[in-house]
Amino acid sequence: MISKSIEDLEKTIGYSFKDKNLIKRALTHSSFANEQRINCDGDYERLEFLGDAVLELVSSEFFYNKYPDLAEGKLTKIRSSNVCEPALAYCAREFELDKYIRLGKGEEQTGGRNRDSIISDVCEALIGAIYLDGGMEYAHDFIHRFILADLENKTLFLDSKSVLQEMVQAADHTSLEYRLVNEKGPDHNKEFTVHVFVGGKMTGEGIGKTKKSAEQKAAYEAIKKMKKL
Repeated sequence: MISKSIEDLEKTIGYSFKDKNLIKRALTHSSFANEQRINCDGDYERLEFLGDAVLELVSSEFFYNKYPDLAEGKLTKIRSSNVCEPALAYCAREFELDKYIRLGKGEEQTGGRNRDSIISDVCEALIGAIYLDGGMEYAHDFIHRFILADLENKTLFLDSKSVLQEMVQAADHTSLEYRLVNEKGPDHNKEFTVHVFVGGKMTGEGIGKTKKSAEQKAAYEAIKKMKKL
């Protein structure tokens, strides 16, 4: 079920579709398309295929220009880490794309709206839809604004647990511990609260749909506090 209107999404991303069927298709999971065989424009999979290629081209050019002295192998690694599934899902959640996805009842009930794989696929499908509707210029602008912006902070968030581990290891006699302090909600829509303790002191709190994501957010908050960001 879409909790917000398509017009809201268009305002958020700063692009209004001429062909509304394209954005509807980009937001439609196959489970919804299978349930709504009448009055449905298909699912996002073909648009995802196209969007993936557009994203690869635009991000490749971006990192090629950003790091003129890096060899091909290192450029590939940087690109992969910044447009991988968790990274795309992180970016998409920043503009609440997950709230617009059209899912079938079964997929909705089993927590599909919270899955990185689905959210990242829809993000790529949206890129493909923008490319078809408005051309490369608008797709390029969208990718730069929502995917390739604030890379340092995004990388810090995605690698927060390992970054925090390194910070703790660099400090003498400092312990690191994650504690699950709360778990609520039905199996398909759990919410976990985790506290991270550094040197025995609660330093960060994270709330997520999985224990891993809650730990990641807790680590990120701890890093910000320790670095006073």
